[in-house]
Amino acid sequence: MLATTTRLGPADHGRTMSLAEFDHAEADAGFRYELSRGVVTVVEVPNPSHLAMQHAVLRQLYAYDATRPGVIQLIGPSGSSKMLIEHFESERHPDVAVYKTAPPTDNSTAWAVWVPELAVEIVSSDSRHRDYDEKPDEYLQFGVQEYWILDAERAEMLVHRRVGGRWKKQIVKPPELHTTHLLPDLQFSCEAVFAAAK
Repeated sequence: MLATTTRLGPADHGRTMSLAEFDHAEADAGFRYELSRGVVTVVEVPNPSHLAMQHAVLRQLYAYDATRPGVIQLIGPSGSSKMLIEHFESERHPDVAVYKTAPPTDNSTAWAVWVPELAVEIVSSDSRHRDYDEKPDEYLQFGVQEYWILDAERAEMLVHRRVGGRWKKQIVKPPELHTTHLLPDLQFSCEAVFAAAK
């Protein structure tokens, strides 16, 4: 007997579901889906300003990678990677994920064990609670080393850096540049990201 595949659509927003069921579900196109602590979250595809900000983040990371080959293994833009955070029954898709290690050879379990050293979220009106209130604990538990929240409305970047099993927070405001031991010599400009939103 064939197993029935769960189908997700906009009407499933708020539906409770296990991580195992969600991970194998098929989703209707035109929306983005995450599992937020056992509850399906359905959001609209972000607006062009969000895309422009993501592009500005990626442009800086790709430029860094070109000048420092071997530091970064892979850069995952939104929709190309995920984190299966079993402890919280959450499946997350960061706007940008930076991996310094090669992916596991077993594709069937990769997203449950392959941890990006850096996760970046770009705040939109419907993601504020998830980005600020839910994801920090989840990303810390999953093993992420730094978590950046870029917020154009506040014109600031909130950096979470893992120190002794906890997050140490730092606010970066333009024209400050952010540096990180994860990516030596990177001078990350949040100002360039916020300018792209305009």
